[in-house]
Amino acid sequence: MTAHIVHIVHRFDTGGMENGMVNLFNALPPDHYRHTVVSLTDYSDFRQRIAAQPVAFHALHRAPGHGFGWTVRLWKLLRSLKPDLVHTRNLAALEAQFVAAAAGIRATVHGEHGRDVFDLYGQNWKYNLLRRAAQPFVSNYIAVSRDLETWLRLAIRVPPRKLHHIYNGVDSEKFHPREGARPAFAHPDSIVFGSVGRMVAVKDYPTLTRAFIQLVRQQPERAARARLVIVGEGPARKTCLDLLQAAGLAHLAWLPGARDDIADIMQVLDVFVLPSKNEGISNTILEALASGLPVIATAVGGNLELVEEGVNGMLVQPGDVGGLAQALLGYLDAPARIAEHGEHARQHAVQRFSIPVMAEAYGTVYELTLGRKH
Repeated sequence: MTAHIVHIVHRFDTGGMENGMVNLFNALPPDHYRHTVVSLTDYSDFRQRIAAQPVAFHALHRAPGHGFGWTVRLWKLLRSLKPDLVHTRNLAALEAQFVAAAAGIRATVHGEHGRDVFDLYGQNWKYNLLRRAAQPFVSNYIAVSRDLETWLRLAIRVPPRKLHHIYNGVDSEKFHPREGARPAFAHPDSIVFGSVGRMVAVKDYPTLTRAFIQLVRQQPERAARARLVIVGEGPARKTCLDLLQAAGLAHLAWLPGARDDIADIMQVLDVFVLPSKNEGISNTILEALASGLPVIATAVGGNLELVEEGVNGMLVQPGDVGGLAQALLGYLDAPARIAEHGEHARQHAVQRFSIPVMAEAYGTVYELTLGRKH
């Protein structure tokens, strides 16, 4: 029998969580599961990446603040949709668990994909009070990193029997190492440092921009070949552009805003950099690893589970401009190191982070929650 799963999110837009959902919808067998997505606010055209089956989307247009009109709309929608299982994701959608319970839905899953800048380490007592209050209504939890799994067990007191750790998967055929010459972008001898993501506070792209500027200023002759690419949209984009302009280095950087051709962008890069203040499991790191790129990342959250120092990349402390500049310098004149770390990166991605393995694990949790044999 096909199970109807309603996935509830705060907003369905461009991002790692949404990318993981798209991969899941495209990989789970449509004769076993059909999906509906309910966005408490709104959704974007990112949903068009779902190719394997039709997925209905509903937007509740929840207004900012503490109004409860959205709960009535959600309750009515759930009563109409009659899902077999409700799957919420992250704190911003957690309150929907109470509405699902009121609508008579007993099979529920909650996923934790990472924390935002307003509560980097999951220590806000008000938020954790809400998480603990919701815990009896959640049948099973999915954490995308060991770090989040441990936090759910220790801080939120989720029983181990309810906890399931599932890494995100990456399409290692779409994302693959560059073959032949670099696509037309920079001189073939350039070393291109790049990143992809939402340009919001938690990603801390100004730190990467400052590190790049410091690298060029401190090593002008060695850094003449260095280039910077940051792909994504958000409030930090203007900050980064202003920093580069003020330093007179805008000609060495490319910040095109949001793009859909991320696999092609990865082919342009030599080293991937993620300067986040915190992370769950970064889809863009997984895509970079699959693309055969060494990764420089901050030593936070799930990054520590993806990047092995001196093997497939380097780890730096969050907000450390000087340390990040040194890490960039460590790859600048080292094509052999880039090649070696990139080869290990590709192997790591293919062996540990396949989409079929991820989908199978989600299916197992869904079957367990539904009380069906898998």
